[in-house]
Amino acid sequence: MESVILSNEQLLQAYQSSILSIYDEIMVTNLNGTIVFRSGGLKNFWSTNSTTFIGRNINELEEISYFGDPILQLLNREAHSLQLRAWNDSNILVTVFPSDTNDGELLIWGLKGISNQVIDANNIKEGMNPKGIPTMVVHSQKMQDILYTIEMVSKVSTSVLLLGESGVGKEMIAKTIHQLGNRRSKPFIAVNCGAIPENLLESELFGYVGGAFSGANKNGAPGKFELANGGIIFLDEIGEMPLNLQVKLLRVLQEKEVTPLGSSKPIHIDVQIITATNQSLEKMVKEKRFREDLYYRLNVVPIEIPPLRERIEEIPYLIFHFVEKYNTKFNRQINILPDAIELLSIYDWPGNVRQLENTVERIVVTSREFNVDSSLVYRYIPWEKAMSHEPPMINHIMPLQEAVDIIEERLITMAMEKYKSLKLAAKVLDISQPTMSRKYKKIRERIQQETLSPSNKRQILEQHLNKQLRSMAIVTSAVILPEEISELVNHDASPSSTTYKNVQKKLTKIREQEGIIEWVYIFKVLENNKMLTIVADEDFVIPAGQIYEAPPENLKVAFEAMNGRAGVTPLYEDIYGEWKTSFAPIMDHNGKVLAIIGFDHSRAYIETELKRIEDMLKKH
Repeated sequence: MESVILSNEQLLQAYQSSILSIYDEIMVTNLNGTIVFRSGGLKNFWSTNSTTFIGRNINELEEISYFGDPILQLLNREAHSLQLRAWNDSNILVTVFPSDTNDGELLIWGLKGISNQVIDANNIKEGMNPKGIPTMVVHSQKMQDILYTIEMVSKVSTSVLLLGESGVGKEMIAKTIHQLGNRRSKPFIAVNCGAIPENLLESELFGYVGGAFSGANKNGAPGKFELANGGIIFLDEIGEMPLNLQVKLLRVLQEKEVTPLGSSKPIHIDVQIITATNQSLEKMVKEKRFREDLYYRLNVVPIEIPPLRERIEEIPYLIFHFVEKYNTKFNRQINILPDAIELLSIYDWPGNVRQLENTVERIVVTSREFNVDSSLVYRYIPWEKAMSHEPPMINHIMPLQEAVDIIEERLITMAMEKYKSLKLAAKVLDISQPTMSRKYKKIRERIQQETLSPSNKRQILEQHLNKQLRSMAIVTSAVILPEEISELVNHDASPSSTTYKNVQKKLTKIREQEGIIEWVYIFKVLENNKMLTIVADEDFVIPAGQIYEAPPENLKVAFEAMNGRAGVTPLYEDIYGEWKTSFAPIMDHNGKVLAIIGFDHSRAYIETELKRIEDMLKKH
């Protein structure tokens, strides 16, 4: 067989073709990131019109191409892969291989565009996903936690109270709960209680019969509650509802019926109520401007939606979505460049997502340039004038450099807490990104050495776990009917009664479905610091009617639950083992706590879950 001898150039071309059959683009850099070779072309990633890459530094290119920290800082000394997202929302996979040559060590970069077809909590956009469910931009841990709660609460028809500043997206979350739940095929009716005059709000909500008032339609008209029958009614700005109508709303919650204006005949309805407000209802209750009993009926599952300034990492993805939305709507081809996105990301957005969307729409509609940079974006933002501040308080003499270091550390920490990106923090502090990276790394190392003892570390992990367990307890408790618990508590129903068996079956099903609960039970806390078993799942060790003498750690959280506040115990030990228990109150229609539901988790589960959370946080 005849052998073929290839030249070095031919071998190089063969290797290059083989690699480009796997990757869209390959580059070779030295250890400092300077590009010495490039082949192929990655589409829709490099935000530069320059065709000359040789001699430029990879850090320089990535600074203008994607929202994140320098790639070189994230790499190990071995082959390593990273997934990056560009400013235009395209995804690429970067794989880096170190290579030793006669001229020294080099880095070989393989870059490949990857499709983005899987819809999950890290890649959800407002609009309609393939299942027809409206979803949200979710790129922060806070919003991922909210998404988890939404998924849980959508399975039950409990009352939900959405809290947050104006413009954070409360109605979008209400619509998502509707579309994820069993009522998705039924109506979703939204009412802004602050936008309807007080004298019209009653008829708007509850309807009226013909001749109920001057100017009324002679045939009458159904109210929003009647129109929402079987589905969900969303009452926005619930704090604006007058006290006299709050009484009628409470009756709707209690009796499941509405009486139209001018009629004496009630209409039975089945609606789930989701309310929203940007006010403090607790403060309004204290000021007698909001009924306390109604507040507790609405506040079964509160969901606090963070303002946009607390989830800055989502701003680039929101911008991309809104640009795409309004380019399509107005037949435009506007492109917002990375430096403009950086500028938009360091603005506080007091109007939250609504203000950001309006700003992007205005840019798309009015911009004369197709490529919008930071200088063009600057005039669209209502920057506040700089305010004079008092100098930092120094209450004792210290070396000047020490004082400078203290102020510098405080500013760097504040910038990172707010912007969560080395690039944006460096930009707002007006220092180079390498300087910012070096100083912040030094601060983190010092803080970790001083504060992250094993006990502190465990405390942080337990806080994350407790949030999950508390949320699960609140949502799961909503499947228990207060009428059944009232019968068991007030009439001392025996284990042979139908009600007892129904509740026991529910509790057993909860334990089996969740798979992480050892026991589920309903207790009543007695005055002698003991707890009485009302009903429990089939495997529970304490029979109904028997007393349980709980340890102090357990009793403390149980008492809080009897006062209406769900909570989670620390790990404690009793005669049955070691446990962490989550308690949630079970209330009647008047907001009175009838009993508490408890969920026991074994020590083995707790240790496993803490390890999982630790691994997740490290990865995040």
